[in-house]
Amino acid sequence: MPKIKTRKAFAKRFKITKKGKIKRQRAGRGHLLAKKSRKRKRRLKKSALVSRADKKAIKMLMPY
Repeated sequence: MPKIKTRKAFAKRFKITKKGKIKRQRAGRGHLLAKKSRKRKRRLKKSALVSRADKKAIKMLMPY
């Protein structure tokens, strides 16, 4: 049986930690930043964890 391929689009957007949690970047920092406050942009810099509901789907797309 052939190996399962990693979906490269997901591999670029998510990182799996040593404990198995999945990190992601927050949305909203691409453009139109002039109207957003300093505080909001600073909070958007921090990475977030993927919810448990989405975790299973992402694990299937990134098997290795």
